[in-house]
Order: sequence, then C-alpha cells, then structure tokens
Amino acid sequence: MSAATSNAPRVRDDADHEPPVLEHAGSLADLTDELLDKVVRPPRWMGPALLVTFLGTLMLFAAIAYTVTTGIGVWGNNIPVAWAFGITNFVWWIGIGHAGTFISAFLLLLEQRWRASINRFAEAMTLFAVMQAALFPLLHLGRPWFFYWLIPYPSTMKIWPQFRSALTWDVAAVMTYFTVSLLFWYLGLVPDLAVMRDRAPGLLRRRVYALFALGWKGSVHDWHRWRIGYGLLGGIATPLVVSVHSIVSSDFAIANLPGWHSLIFPPYFVAGAIYSGFAMVLTLMIPARRLYRIEHIITTRHLDSMAKMLLVTGWIVLYSYAVEAWSAWYSGDRYEAYTNLVMRPFGPYALVYWVVITCNCVTPQLFWWRRARRSALALWVASLFIQVGMWAERFMLIVTSQSRDFLPSSWGLYRPTSVDVALLSGTVFFFLFLFLLFLRFVPFIPIAEVKELKHGLEREREPEEQVHA
Repeated sequence: MSAATSNAPRVRDDADHEPPVLEHAGSLADLTDELLDKVVRPPRWMGPALLVTFLGTLMLFAAIAYTVTTGIGVWGNNIPVAWAFGITNFVWWIGIGHAGTFISAFLLLLEQRWRASINRFAEAMTLFAVMQAALFPLLHLGRPWFFYWLIPYPSTMKIWPQFRSALTWDVAAVMTYFTVSLLFWYLGLVPDLAVMRDRAPGLLRRRVYALFALGWKGSVHDWHRWRIGYGLLGGIATPLVVSVHSIVSSDFAIANLPGWHSLIFPPYFVAGAIYSGFAMVLTLMIPARRLYRIEHIITTRHLDSMAKMLLVTGWIVLYSYAVEAWSAWYSGDRYEAYTNLVMRPFGPYALVYWVVITCNCVTPQLFWWRRARRSALALWVASLFIQVGMWAERFMLIVTSQSRDFLPSSWGLYRPTSVDVALLSGTVFFFLFLFLLFLRFVPFIPIAEVKELKHGLEREREPEEQVHA
C-alpha cells in the first residue's frame, strides 16, 4: 500500500460505524438549550392535539362509567366467547409496553449507544401502555371496586385469592412491571429534571422541578450513585421482558381448549410483544422527530436499527406461526388441527387471519432493503400495519378458539358492540393524551445521555483528526 493511500482521510460509513450523531448540534451548552427549548416553548399544534385527545379520553371514561353502572352485558361477550375485546385489548397494550423495557434496560446492559436518543420515548410509552392494559382486567371483574380481593392482604376471614386463577397472575405481573418500569423511567429522568429546575422560567415551575429532582447537584458522588442504581434497575427490569408476557400467555396455555393449550405460547407471546412494541415506538417517534425537527438527534441510524429489530422479531413471529400450525398437524389431535389449519384460515374469521399474515409476515420483508429501513415514511406506514396486525393476531387467538370448541352444539360467533369499540378507541386517545403531556412537560430526549454520547464521539474523532493533520 502506498504512503498516499495509507495517509488518505478515511470516510466514515454510517452502515458500518457509529453515526455522526449530533454532528450539527453545536456545543454541549447549545444542545442543552435546544432540547430544553422543546419543552419550555411548545409548538402551536400542541394545544389542539391535547384538546382532541382529551375529548377522546372523556369518551373512554363515559364508556367505562356506562359499563360499570349497567353491567358487562353491554359488551359483545357471550357464551362461548367469554373473553373478547377486553382481553384482546389487554394483551395488545401490555405487549406494546415491552419495547420500552427492552430498549432501555436490555440495550443498556449491552451498552448499545444508539438507544440514547430514543429510550425516553420508549420508557414513557411503556408506562402509558401498561396503564391502558390495567383497565381491562379490572372492568372484566364486573365489580371493579372489589379489585383488592385479588391481592393477598391480611384478611380476618382468611379468605385468600385463588392462586391457580390466571387473573391473580396478571395482577402480580402488571403491578410488578409497572412499578419497576416507573422507577427505571424516573431514575433516568432525575438529572434532566435538575437541568429543568435550574433553567425553569417561573418560581412555581422551578419548585415543582426541584421537588422531583431530589436534590440533584451533578456531583461525582451523585453520578456514581445514579449509575449504580440505574444499572441495578436495568438488571431487574430485563427479566421482566420475558416473565411478564410469559405469564400473560399462560392465561391461555393452561386452558384445555383447541388453539390455546400449547407450550409455544410463552416465547411466541414475548416475541410478538417486542415486535408490536418496537412498531409503536416508531409510530410515536417518527412524527415527533419531524414535528420537533430533531433529525440530527434521532438519526437515520436509529431508524435503520429499529427496522432491523422489526425484521428480526417479525421473522420470529412468522416462525412461531409456522411451528403452531405444524404442531397442530403433527400432534394428531383433530380438534387442534381443525382450529389451526381449517377454522382460522377458512372459517368465519378468515379475514382476520389473513390480515394477521399480511401485516405481520409480509410487511417486515420490506426491511431487507436499506432504502426502506432508512425511509421515515415507509417505516411509519409499516409500523401502523404491524399494529393492526398484532391486534388482529390477539383477536384471532382469543376469539376463534372460544367460538368453536369440542362440541358443535356450543359453537357461537362474537360481534363487538359500540361500547367495545368505544373502549378500544378511547384507550388509544387516552394513551396519546398522556404521551402529549409527556412531550409538553418532560424532557423527552435524555439530555444527559445524549450529551455524554456526543462528548464520547468527539473524543473518538480527535485522534483521527490529529493523524490526518
């Protein structure tokens, strides 16, 4: 190799190296001012968006009030389809929340630096999705004001919950997941709340941020304790990605019902949860990225990495579908074979089955092409299709297995009512309302972590620049 060739400046390729994140963000102080300005000075569309989502949230609470005062009979549930929209929505929302824990905790332990710009989005999404999910098991009780019966509190009558019931498992899983996710999100937010405290324009806002900043001073001692606590919570939260949705899948796997009684459900549900969760992160992040003009912070490398994760988890979900069908055929159980190979693809809910296959299996194949992975529009549209497909998958699993079981005399179809639709759409509005409040009052980009990433990348480039000079 000639001397001229060896001394030539080396061009960084985004496909193989860490991207030039924040290349045009200026100094660290300028970056702090820019990110804080997004919170202090909200865009003009924030007010109308909050109003629309708030009205949708009112519709949700009106539907909840009507359900509680009138009874579960206002839903479309019947015999044999006792679980329908309510449990479908529960499994869908709890699955969406999994990507937040995966991105924040699992990728933190693996020291993946591309998570730094998007983990706050994912963590907030987790909390809000779990809140929506928790509504449906409570409403399914019929008398939700007695929810504390599910908790093993000291009872003078010594009447304990039935621990073989799937409902008690869900309560323990959701409460644990929400508590750990909230602590993990809040601890990561403390340094940024201290920055908001120091730069808040008004006295009231400054005191509120000071209360939640917990006396953070930014000293070496503070950062040392913070990193230990953040790492410990990340280690605790990571197993929850597997355990929580495995428990949810056991709600179905323990039933001796064709289409449910399967050992593949725990890994199948976990992969589907991460799949739908990553899609929801893209659904929320891409519009925010464009509206707040932070393309230099959430770069095409982030989009490319997220698209690759969708491709990987999409293939795992596709493999799960294939294994489920093969197991039904190989088992020799004619009821299982009929449910998976005949009734789902060709029965009364065949349209739902083919929507699942199209959205969940065909859509992610676009991401074999680098151009599609780096196109914000293509990713956003694909994420919407995946959300529809994953909700339809839960509907297919829950409703079709109940509608036709062992005896044709007990078969029956399910049709949702207007209250079912209002509850589903209302939770979407409530979720978006909470997410907009998060964008309005909380630094939605982790300022401390992004500044640390920018500083580290600048230090890595210094030796290269000195050599080239």
